[in-house]
Amino acid sequence: MSDDFDDEAARKGGPQAFIDQRSAPTRVGLVIPDVRGRATTHSIEARKAEFEGLASAIRVEIVFSEIAKVREIKPATFIGGGHVEEIAKRVKEEEIELLLVDTALHPIQQRNLEKETGAKVLDRTGLILEIFGERAATREGVLQVELAHLNYQKSRLVRSWTHLERQRGSGGFGFMGGPGETQLESDRRQLQDRIKMLEERIEKVRQTRGQQKGRRDAVPFQVVALVGYTNAGKSSIFNALTGAGVFAKDLLFATLDTTVRKIGLPHGREVMLSDTVGFVSDLPTDLIAAFRATLEEVLEAHVILHVRDVANPDHAAQAQDVLKVLEELGMSAETTPIIEVWNKVDLLGRDADGSYPALATLSPLGKVAASVPVSAQTGEGLDRLLDTIEKVLAGQGRTYRVLVPHTAGADVGWLYGHAEIIGKDEPDENGQVYEVRVEARHKNAFTERFAGRIEGSDAA
Repeated sequence: MSDDFDDEAARKGGPQAFIDQRSAPTRVGLVIPDVRGRATTHSIEARKAEFEGLASAIRVEIVFSEIAKVREIKPATFIGGGHVEEIAKRVKEEEIELLLVDTALHPIQQRNLEKETGAKVLDRTGLILEIFGERAATREGVLQVELAHLNYQKSRLVRSWTHLERQRGSGGFGFMGGPGETQLESDRRQLQDRIKMLEERIEKVRQTRGQQKGRRDAVPFQVVALVGYTNAGKSSIFNALTGAGVFAKDLLFATLDTTVRKIGLPHGREVMLSDTVGFVSDLPTDLIAAFRATLEEVLEAHVILHVRDVANPDHAAQAQDVLKVLEELGMSAETTPIIEVWNKVDLLGRDADGSYPALATLSPLGKVAASVPVSAQTGEGLDRLLDTIEKVLAGQGRTYRVLVPHTAGADVGWLYGHAEIIGKDEPDENGQVYEVRVEARHKNAFTERFAGRIEGSDAA
């Protein structure tokens, strides 16, 4: 497989998709299995609404969406034979081209459902991969999505819509068309070769990022990372705080590639604010692994802003899913302070005194540094959020008073670049005393530079 195709695909916005987006919207049916006895924090109604939101994030026409009660998971088709017959009937009557099933299907279950219903089938993982394939905008994002696609397809290569056949230019596209059985071994070799090539390219990107990170570490800006369930309003908050034009829409996975902007806090400190991909329940393991590099801004953050859509009835379960993904990434409130941002309070009812009764019963999940109600739409609470970020960051440093002679202009520049200026005394003949807050990472450089001029501290 030539690299020429890769670059052309990247220019067109990402790896080839499972679903043909060029013609009329694909007619799809949604099946949401409700498995008896399966532990879940989400109600079946919330799951159905979310799956419909996921499907709406791509260009399809949802013809029907139904819950299928599953007493016992069937090894052949996951759902029971009666349901399969009913779905097959609807597929024929309503000319359904594609079935989306809200669970992780084994390849054999996927193939059997296709055979029984006469429609192509994608499970939850395949749908999320499809959405990510549309959203990836950077070269790295394209590579990561394609790697996740190919790892997903490895065990499904007997299917009729493989990525490789579309690349051969046979006329097949999306989930239509595909190779014959005689092509499978050749495809498997090409798949494995391409996976290896993608892994090597992504590793080069990570090495480059590591070099860039080394340069960033020399810059005195701390990182504040926005995380949250998809559609919680992270990008809207990011835009409100930075004035940036990051794509923000009532759409699941509206943001995929990480965006970083510098913002100022109330007392002059500047930090880097990072907007990241939204999380979702049952996020495919391959995607968590593939996007670990994209989420490195979160891993390196000094403070995490966990954005919760408190107007969503399912927000507590969504927050649990976010914490689970953070844990899988190796992060917790024990290692990085978390501020819960209770977004969309403008959608809640107010009392006569202007308070929100719904917030009185709301509690943070896990150990958090603070919780701040806000509205990205109206701007309410954003000033308090900035104050809270500053206070939490301040707790990570120590305060000193240091004398700077009038002739030491470079020292003043160093303090403004590497510390937070809390205040300063009136100058006298010896110079000026600055009260500063210094983070642990700059303490050694600070004590060496200002040795003998630090007042009344145990800085040494």
